[in-house]
Amino acid sequence: MSNGDADRVVVALDVGGTGMKCALVRPDGVAVRTERHPTDAARGPAAVVDTILDVAEGLAAKARADGLTPVAVGIAVPGVVDEARGVAVWSANVGFRDVPLRDLVTTRLGLPTALGHDVRVGGIAEARLGAGRGTGHVLFVAIGTGIAAAHVVDGVASVGAHGAAGEIGHILVRPGGPRCGCGRPGCLEAVASASAIGRRYAELAGGTPDAAVTAAVVSERAAAGEPLAGQVWREAVDALADGLASGQALFDVAMIVLGGGLAQAGDLLLGPLLVAMHDRMTFHREPRLVAAALGDEAGCLGAALLALDALDAAGVSDHALDAAGVGDHQEER
Repeated sequence: MSNGDADRVVVALDVGGTGMKCALVRPDGVAVRTERHPTDAARGPAAVVDTILDVAEGLAAKARADGLTPVAVGIAVPGVVDEARGVAVWSANVGFRDVPLRDLVTTRLGLPTALGHDVRVGGIAEARLGAGRGTGHVLFVAIGTGIAAAHVVDGVASVGAHGAAGEIGHILVRPGGPRCGCGRPGCLEAVASASAIGRRYAELAGGTPDAAVTAAVVSERAAAGEPLAGQVWREAVDALADGLASGQALFDVAMIVLGGGLAQAGDLLLGPLLVAMHDRMTFHREPRLVAAALGDEAGCLGAALLALDALDAAGVSDHALDAAGVGDHQEER
């Protein structure tokens, strides 16, 4: 980090359906202040926007009080995001419908603002600063309530023609399988997401879904030798391997980084998944398969990197991205 960047920070917010992870992030990717605030999406999208504006303004004020200079704002939201226009097009979790969030934040704070998709910015952070650092081609896959991915090449995530790139959770892996939230049966996330694993276990056990029986509990019971849990876990791992093999056929990455709640199962997931992926590889180069390194900080860090990218593209920052490692990636061979 250059001397001129020593007091510069980006106000970064990672907005989820229940909470916001917020930070002041230096150009080298270090968070100097972190906060968490409730989203409370049940209040409606207008109230959520007000909270985003209030929290961002408050963080900028705290930065200045600490002798820091906020230079930009980066915001990550779920759903479909039009990054070019800075619009949150659609989000089931937050209720956004065509919200011009970038312009609203810029007007309120007087700072340049970048808006990105939560999984894509998480992928950017993992590729530049986390498990994929030094790897030119990375597929970041977040496995939680749903499943989504980000294809990151040399630190830049593909957005797609309509802002919807990376919806790997909606690859059809089990025709006639459980109905997905999108309306089609057999999508990957309807079989292998953390929530799907809990539902499947309850279904086979002959009961109703129990919030206490999470995917983590199922994985632990499977490791302890419980036959039912073992069956459910194998079904999920096999489906996930099918989805990731499809992703590898499409993107030919050097590394797949697994994040989200299910990745916290660690070797209970990575061990059998590595074997299943190996069995599915024919002429495709087998990618490295690793757990994410940044945890739930990835969204904030990625949102900050996205904002720094926008500054750099506008010619505002000369050195910030060099310090964050952008443009200095060599693919592992």
